[in-house]
Amino acid sequence: MKNETNPWVKLDSEIKYDNPWINLTEYKVVTPAGKQGIYGKVHFKNIAIGVIAIDAQDNTYLVGQYRFPLDLYSWEIPEGGCPEGTDWLASAKRELKEETGFEAGKWTEILKMHVSNSVSDEYAVVYVAEDLLAGEAEPEDTEQLSIKKLPFSEAVEWVMNGTITDSISVAAILKWQLLKTKKD
Repeated sequence: MKNETNPWVKLDSEIKYDNPWINLTEYKVVTPAGKQGIYGKVHFKNIAIGVIAIDAQDNTYLVGQYRFPLDLYSWEIPEGGCPEGTDWLASAKRELKEETGFEAGKWTEILKMHVSNSVSDEYAVVYVAEDLLAGEAEPEDTEQLSIKKLPFSEAVEWVMNGTITDSISVAAILKWQLLKTKKD
């Protein structure tokens, strides 16, 4: 096994961009090969939170919205941001209510992941919400959401055929499918 210590040397850093959600820092570095270079890192100011909502009939609820960075429409599990220092589960409950109107009686954390670790420090936590109680969605003013109810098995098919491409949704849906299969 290779040495697991950090082979990078940081010489200097400069924040090139900053807004309420992210910042971009450029580092002057010495690479593992001993050469001087640069490295850019996108820092996310929120932890990404995802929720797979499962009802008593094993249906799930996806959220559809137009994603500005991709310039396309995307189907995803309900997702949002958890400000650093905020309780993850409380943020998951808020996001589920906000995007779908649901509240849940049972919560299970199923996944922690780094989303794109070659260029960012974005960290995600995903929960499964069960024992759902319907209510009114309360989307943010920047969100124009559609909600789609479908059998969970169909959500798995959507991942497999490329209809769902959001990384957190893909990982979460496949992880929950694996956990369900192990229980059966």
